[in-house]
Amino acid sequence: MSAILVSGGNALHGTVRVSGAKNSALKLMAASLLAPGTSVIHNVPDISDVALMADVLERLGARVKRDGHTLSVDAGEITSLEAPYDLVAQMRASIVVLGPLVARFGQARVALPGGCNIGSRKIDMHVRGLECLGVEVNLEHGFIEATAPAGLSGADVILDFPSVGATENLLMAAVLAKGTTTIENAAREPEIGDLVDMLVEMGAHIAGRGSSTLEITGVPELSPAEHTTVGDRIEAGTFLVAGAITGGEITVTGFAPAHLEMVLTKMSLAGCEFDLADDGATVRRTGPVRPVDVATLPFPGFPTDMQAQFMALMSIAEGGCLITENVFENRFMFADELKRMGADIDIEGHRAFVRGVPRLEGAPVRSPDLRGGAALVLAGLAAEGETLVTEVHHIMRGYEDFAGRLGALGADVRVLDD
Repeated sequence: MSAILVSGGNALHGTVRVSGAKNSALKLMAASLLAPGTSVIHNVPDISDVALMADVLERLGARVKRDGHTLSVDAGEITSLEAPYDLVAQMRASIVVLGPLVARFGQARVALPGGCNIGSRKIDMHVRGLECLGVEVNLEHGFIEATAPAGLSGADVILDFPSVGATENLLMAAVLAKGTTTIENAAREPEIGDLVDMLVEMGAHIAGRGSSTLEITGVPELSPAEHTTVGDRIEAGTFLVAGAITGGEITVTGFAPAHLEMVLTKMSLAGCEFDLADDGATVRRTGPVRPVDVATLPFPGFPTDMQAQFMALMSIAEGGCLITENVFENRFMFADELKRMGADIDIEGHRAFVRGVPRLEGAPVRSPDLRGGAALVLAGLAAEGETLVTEVHHIMRGYEDFAGRLGALGADVRVLDD
């Protein structure tokens, strides 16, 4: 797949079910490394990031099999403790194999991570946290080399920032450490709760699920588990914005609205109406889009992964608003592409001033990253004429059959292959 061609002007209608959460499934796959034997994970999206993580696990010696949206990971015979650069450089989430490997085997060698170019996303907190647990860490020749010859010991760890990745790595390391570990200022994202649930099912002792303080009492060993991935709240938010930006009415199922509360609140202020259910929401918009200020923050704040989609919606609002990005410093790269479609946006540091225009115009644009690429497709749905979005491999990292599912809702979207 090389590009997505969008012909704007169709209001979306219908029902779409979201996949399992990308940001959860990848970490659940890594957690499978903690126990010998086969763990089974259901509701796993069929996306390129999952395929990459499967490659990482197989390079370590695990056997990964997919049956539809179910993955089985047999980590009984791990033959390598090195996650190589050629794979890790393609996806930052690969770094979360560090905690499980050093916890179970006492050592690990993981290439410094890559992924979307949306900011530095340094690994300092991962390293400092692991050092608190007794891990010796060296950064040499582009690799993180971690050893714990005496095993891991529980400790009190305070994170400078509620980093999702650092919280996950420390969780997976601490479950096999001797004694009790407390993680203060831990991330509270629903995907963290999903990881905690699977670890508990594997035999871990963890208190404080959903709070900023996690207490982990280490156990000598864990067992494989069977677990179902939580629904993808970011994918759900993306489809809800698709309905709103086109002035349609769509129902999105397969996720918990409580996981998207801040986004639903801001969209309501922007003129959207919602009917909420236990496992989804229906959105409609019959009036104009109203301008609403947002500032991204860790959960339960407005998610950085929804900032681009919301900016696309604000680009056609009746008035101006301020969007503040507090999580990643380079996350406005897609705004230049949106401006090619006629959006009126000024960037000053980590703030974007968006003045709504009566209509967007179709144009050739480039997908700069996963969420920015999805946002450009959404903008194309509302634009006049055709929008050609290239470098859509970014979109494939996190959305299963994105074009096909939009098409099922009435969008005029075509995938152009090489």
